[in-house]
Amino acid sequence: MANKIHAGDLVRIHYTGRLENGTVFSTSIGGEPLEFTAGGDEVIEGLAEAVIGMEPGQRKTITIPPEKAYGPRNPDLEREVPLTELPEGVQVGDRLSAQIGNHRVRFWVKEIDQDTAILDANHPLAGQTLELDIEILAVEAAS
Repeated sequence: MANKIHAGDLVRIHYTGRLENGTVFSTSIGGEPLEFTAGGDEVIEGLAEAVIGMEPGQRKTITIPPEKAYGPRNPDLEREVPLTELPEGVQVGDRLSAQIGNHRVRFWVKEIDQDTAILDANHPLAGQTLELDIEILAVEAAS
């Protein structure tokens, strides 16, 4: 008889994540399964919570709102900068980082025009509702 997953159990899953428009943003299919603690903080909150109560072999499609995924978009995390301040050949979608005070900040290039670029420190999936197909492969009960 299969055991239901409880908070604190180590869970191994395969998943495929899609945006609301159906675009796949990530999958473990064809690669290594994702391993994390049910109810823990190694993965987004919506996924960590969704596996609780499931059993090995079970499949489920879940919808995760931004608040339980990567949070809402914060327009204050976008900055327009002159292209001369960026590495030569930078393109939309590139990920960059910079030291700001005592913090290393990661951002991505959102837009480029003739002389400037918009840099965005939001997570690329911030503000997005996510849909995940998950399959529970294995569970190791918390000790």
